[in-house]
Amino acid sequence: MALAQSLGMPAYIYENHYSKNDPEKIRYRVEFEPLKELVDKIVCQKKVNHYIPSSPVLPTAQVKVREVSTIDYSGFSYDVETESDHFEVSGIYSHNCRSGLSPWKDENGNYKFYGRFNKGVVTINLVDVALSSQKDTAKFWKIFDERLELCYKALLCRYERLKGTPSDVAPILWQHGAIARLEKGEPIDKYLTGGYSTISLGYAGLWECVYYMTGSKLTEEVGRNFGLEVMQHMNKKCDEWNERCNLGFGIYGTPLESTVYKFAKCLQNRFGTIQGVTDKNYITNSYHTHVTESIDAFSKLHAESAFQSLSTGGAISYVEVPNLTNNIDAVLMIMKYIYENIMYAELNTKSDYCQVCGFDGEIQIVEDDNKKLIWKCPNCGNTDENKLNVARRTCGYIGSNFWNQGRTQEIKERVVHLGDNE
Repeated sequence: MALAQSLGMPAYIYENHYSKNDPEKIRYRVEFEPLKELVDKIVCQKKVNHYIPSSPVLPTAQVKVREVSTIDYSGFSYDVETESDHFEVSGIYSHNCRSGLSPWKDENGNYKFYGRFNKGVVTINLVDVALSSQKDTAKFWKIFDERLELCYKALLCRYERLKGTPSDVAPILWQHGAIARLEKGEPIDKYLTGGYSTISLGYAGLWECVYYMTGSKLTEEVGRNFGLEVMQHMNKKCDEWNERCNLGFGIYGTPLESTVYKFAKCLQNRFGTIQGVTDKNYITNSYHTHVTESIDAFSKLHAESAFQSLSTGGAISYVEVPNLTNNIDAVLMIMKYIYENIMYAELNTKSDYCQVCGFDGEIQIVEDDNKKLIWKCPNCGNTDENKLNVARRTCGYIGSNFWNQGRTQEIKERVVHLGDNE
């Protein structure tokens, strides 16, 4: 609330007791009053006529955090969430998942960020490219180019599907100012070209691709160099495609929330089981270090930073940590390292709850009698997913609806990159 008020937005805070299982648990809801600039943009005359501000509107101020210091305070503290999935920090504009905008200037040479969008993603399976080459490097690059051209054609299909769309399909976006102020029936075409909107070449499985082709891990020198070549090649292709038609092509570390399983099963069906490549029911996301790799948080972030800078259409890295509630110094140390060494990264932890016994901790993943992975409370043995609250990072979002067998195996095998006593 203090943050909102410092920006000139009148705000109110409410205390809400919301958990039947834990009546003592509360959350705080903050409501904001609209700024004058927002009120001025209301296009419905009826809303303008009936709008009555409940408190005076103050001029907007820009706020910069100059110092973070420890204070001796034992009272209530509050988290601030954005209601929108979009946020702005230090001039970086990104969707919370990872997708990023490429720079674009208007006719006056000013950068524009708000009101822009992405036209869609097509993802290349790098593991399939590698396995199809049978470790022949020349053949690898030939197949890679063929698959990339197929991706280009598929991305053009996405563009063609959008071309000619009238503004009427979503008036709030195209007519009322969220993206544009077009007339009724006017097509959205001018916002699809020139780099105003982006379109993404996704990629997955760089770890397995590199390991198969070189016998070296992505964190080792030989594997790292080959991996960087692959990333640079995709960037070069996007540059060539933008020269052809300038639709805003960029490479994007696909989240692949459930497709890790689909890709893995397809690879197993085509190529069989290959140790270190197709022996899991998932493949590794984007440029990430394999989840089973024993590596500390700082080395992981350092290794991935070189690849993240080449993932121009979107990227995110993760560090798996235990419950660090009693080790805030470690959290701050990692966050400082992220700030100084990598563009975008997050900490993953476990915070689960069993509705049967009230266990609050990490719900375990185990095999049932049919070798199927299931979730089980370590305290009471409850396996009813309807009575378990489980939240895990699903390579972008923190999911709580449970996952397919491939992603569940990936979650189970994640190693921790930082101890709770470090």
